[in-house]
Amino acid sequence: MNENLNKAISYVEQYFVGKNTVVDVAFATLLAGGHIFLEDVPGVGKTTLANLISRSLGLQFKRIQFTPDLLPSDISGVSVYDQKTQEFRLKRGPIFTNLLLADEINRGTPKTQSALLEAMAEYQVTIDGTIVKLDRPFVVMATMNPIEYEGTFPLPEAQLDRFMTRLTIGYPSKDKEEEIVTGFYARVKVISDDVRIISRDDLTTMQKEVEGVFIAPELITYIVSLVDATRHDDTVYLGLSPRGSIDLMRLSKAYAYLQNRDFVIPDDIKLVFPFISGHRLILQAEARLRGVTTNEVVTNTLKNVPIPKLADYSKQ
Repeated sequence: MNENLNKAISYVEQYFVGKNTVVDVAFATLLAGGHIFLEDVPGVGKTTLANLISRSLGLQFKRIQFTPDLLPSDISGVSVYDQKTQEFRLKRGPIFTNLLLADEINRGTPKTQSALLEAMAEYQVTIDGTIVKLDRPFVVMATMNPIEYEGTFPLPEAQLDRFMTRLTIGYPSKDKEEEIVTGFYARVKVISDDVRIISRDDLTTMQKEVEGVFIAPELITYIVSLVDATRHDDTVYLGLSPRGSIDLMRLSKAYAYLQNRDFVIPDDIKLVFPFISGHRLILQAEARLRGVTTNEVVTNTLKNVPIPKLADYSKQ
């Protein structure tokens, strides 16, 4: 693993005490070229995690605070008439960046939320009928409070499917929370520092190295079997899409890379599977009434789908 990547992860973990897996999966998502959906209750550090990651990267960073009166043009930009040249010129919106934080994305209207769809899938935006390409890398990190309903608009399934991973930070343990409170002022200084450990070129290079991580054909079959199982579960109304299969493969490669391996093992797939599947699954109404959760579906899927047994997963 790149030494600077290790430093960047350690930098973020200074604040997120006891949440190493969340931080690792966040960086793995960036290495895989995916988008991150941070969904959790208020006060656990969703926005802070996005800020810390942005500060560790040598990427252009912009933030949008979503509100009901936000317009699509406030995100993508608009053509304005220049009286001096008597021509229209493009006034670019904040979406023209490398790392975009969409804070409280469910507070924006569906029309405004949809302004991100084209950018997240095709890395381009259409402004007044003109297609404008976005610079790469381009990553969206969106935050959402799942318990607040008044004045919010649920994200449609098509948009949720474009996020490679959904991360939930959760409350810390009592011991870890004492450590967080004790070191609060020191961590405030950490957040204010702009360290820029990983450059844009570093990230691009590592993303190409992740693409080269080997995954055995048997593990590709295992990935497809996991995804297919969600489509045939009686408690599931909508299972994972083929995009989910691709994302599971890409994220497994990135997580293996974080573990200093150039090949994927089943444990990589099993660890990242919950992060790519939870926000994509829609349960049957009857199942929800019985108290079934997506976490249970994910756990049962991993339990019921057999793991391929290979003597050497690194054999290329």
